[in-house]
Amino acid sequence: MSQYSVQSRCECQAILSATLDANRQVLGGWAARGRGRELAPAHTMGAANERFDIGWLCPYCGRNTLRTFYAGALQVVKGPETPAT
Repeated sequence: MSQYSVQSRCECQAILSATLDANRQVLGGWAARGRGRELAPAHTMGAANERFDIGWLCPYCGRNTLRTFYAGALQVVKGPETPAT
């Protein structure tokens, strides 16, 4: 199954990241600032649309951060498994 990666900046300058599945549902979210990395709860809204939103709860500043992404610009981090022949 394909997995995708997205990133954005929070207003506190933490880097918010999420890994998505092929249906654009969040598998995991985290935030990084400096050398630290913390879990950041994230979820997808409108995943079936070409443009969809991801919301994070930033563990550094406590803000709920909403960002819009374009499905055609997603970066593949893990491609589909190919069956052994």
